[in-house]
Amino acid sequence: MELKTDPNIERPDDFYEALIEAHLGLSDEESRQLNARLILLLANQIGDLEVLRAAIKEAREGL
Repeated sequence: MELKTDPNIERPDDFYEALIEAHLGLSDEESRQLNARLILLLANQIGDLEVLRAAIKEAREGL
């Protein structure tokens, strides 16, 4: 499974702004909860376990 790693988000600056705005006023714990919920919502939207595993692996290797 080859994961898309090149920029593929339409209007990435708007996405980043929305993400930052979603975190405004939240505590560190609330921000972690927001990130976890967002990950689960996006994983559900993707729905393909092979893609999700590839994304987890790619993210982990980047640390």
